[in-house]
Amino acid sequence: MSIVTEKRLRDRSGSVCEISGTDENLVVYLVEPKTEAIPENCVLITKKLKDQIENPETMEPNDWRGLSDSMWNENLPVQIVSWRMLARLKNHDLLEMMYLDEDALEWAKATGEADDDEGKIIHKDSNGNILKDGDSVVLIKDLDVKGATFTAKRGAAVHNIKLVWDDANLIEGRVENQNIYILTQYVKKTK
Repeated sequence: MSIVTEKRLRDRSGSVCEISGTDENLVVYLVEPKTEAIPENCVLITKKLKDQIENPETMEPNDWRGLSDSMWNENLPVQIVSWRMLARLKNHDLLEMMYLDEDALEWAKATGEADDDEGKIIHKDSNGNILKDGDSVVLIKDLDVKGATFTAKRGAAVHNIKLVWDDANLIEGRVENQNIYILTQYVKKTK
């Protein structure tokens, strides 16, 4: 993360968390799926909130009381994070009050926070770990690649995978300079 970005975020927020208003343990959080760490794509939040965003099973609803204020923040990344956390907490009353234009709403929904878990396609590796776009995996067995003249070898690393959006059993990745589809049961997520 750039020092310039953090300084601009601290100036923008008055050196407090843009969600909770706390001034301790502040970190820069890049709002997915954006990849450029500029203030227009980031928020300044506490490390505790960042950890909860990245690990939904650790959510503590009481830590997110500031959402009723942050949802009105003039900075779009703060609105996006607020919308996502309200959706995760299923606070439909506040969600209905928020207004995001079409592009902002698309950004907010990019991580699937508002999708109901029922019917939601979740990709899992051979050990049951949830896979996301951009993850790295390792093949756990030799795989014959249809339509190619090689076998993808056990132990081969596949970086920056893409999830097949309509099939929870398939991912796309690059092996031996070729894009191939791989069954999730034959991969293990790397940390």
